[in-house]
Amino acid sequence: MNRQPTHRRLRQAGFYYAEALVSTVIVGVCLAPAVSALHSALQAPALEISIAESRLSLQKKLEHVLAQPYTNLDNAALAAGSPATPSSYSESAVLVYLARYDGDNADGDNDPYTGTDPGLLWVRVQTAGGTQSLAALATP
Repeated sequence: MNRQPTHRRLRQAGFYYAEALVSTVIVGVCLAPAVSALHSALQAPALEISIAESRLSLQKKLEHVLAQPYTNLDNAALAAGSPATPSSYSESAVLVYLARYDGDNADGDNDPYTGTDPGLLWVRVQTAGGTQSLAALATP
């Protein structure tokens, strides 16, 4: 009968302390990026919902402004004085910009806010933080 010495059998029976330590470190190093990616993936739906709600709010505000009589919009654009100044239709969360608009660029200066066309207004709604905006043209 061939028997191996006892000390050799005991040595082969399990992991060395160093092997266990190295494998634990490797698992730990590989697990950190996976947990970070999982965390980002779990936050993505909440961010998408927030963006969609903000976009819907802008669409509603744009529709509300465009439903106003043209003369009211024109008066608000004149009162604002500049396409960079929020109009009286603005709220705390949504800013509304109005300006007379030069659609045909008849004056040749490539500035859409000089040499304006009669009956054409530029309307832009923007979140107060400035991250999203929608624009449209209004006619009487």
